[in-house]
Amino acid sequence: MSACPDREMLLHGLLDGELDAANAAACEAHLKTCEACHAEFLRLQALRSAIAAPDVAHRAPERLRASLEAALVAEAAPARPSVLRRATPWAGGALGGLLAASLAVMAIAPQVTAPGLEAQLVDSHVRSLLANHLTDIGTSNEHIVRPWFNGKVDIAPPVPELAAQGFPLVGGRLDYIDGRVAPAIVYKRRLHTVNLFVWPDAHTALGAGDKAVRHDGYSVVEWSRGGLRFAAVSDIGLSDLKSFRDAYIASAGKDDH
Repeated sequence: MSACPDREMLLHGLLDGELDAANAAACEAHLKTCEACHAEFLRLQALRSAIAAPDVAHRAPERLRASLEAALVAEAAPARPSVLRRATPWAGGALGGLLAASLAVMAIAPQVTAPGLEAQLVDSHVRSLLANHLTDIGTSNEHIVRPWFNGKVDIAPPVPELAAQGFPLVGGRLDYIDGRVAPAIVYKRRLHTVNLFVWPDAHTALGAGDKAVRHDGYSVVEWSRGGLRFAAVSDIGLSDLKSFRDAYIASAGKDDH
């Protein structure tokens, strides 16, 4: 299933932030109703993340860089008669262009660095607020939100209603985290939003990967339970977000029994 042909360029423009307000709003509204375009937009986001992977950017050895710079200097020097230059007058210019392009790539590539997982989580949290795409399924009914993920992702995470603990359920959506499409369950804390991202994690021992950090002014709390990895992100304080984690774990545990 491919994206709508008349929307493909708009998807690229939306991803790059190049659309005006009217076209951006129209494109975002279309993504909510077209699964093919929504999937294609997630694929484009994944491609952008893959291009920023650490092993893509590789700094050339200094010896190679010095050799290329020396070759460019020699290219700029007054030309000397030579058999090669007489036979192929285009060789010097082509070599110079190639070397210049190579140096340009080396100058740019080291600046491409992959964001850490916390950065990805915060970016997805902020994007959901700015793009007015907080939920794909908006309801406080946990018995509607959890089944909605069936068939869309390989997991069905617990979706407890936590209004009694001060974190009412808002709904859910699909997002893209750590190289895969992942459920995002949305809660509120007064006027603040809590995004809870979930993905498979069969290799982290219980409690081994638990962490609570601040990143770019946002709180990120991560934990693992039952073969799943959870990450809650919000602009509330770490203590509040830890309270959310504890309430979620306690309620999810009751739902599983």
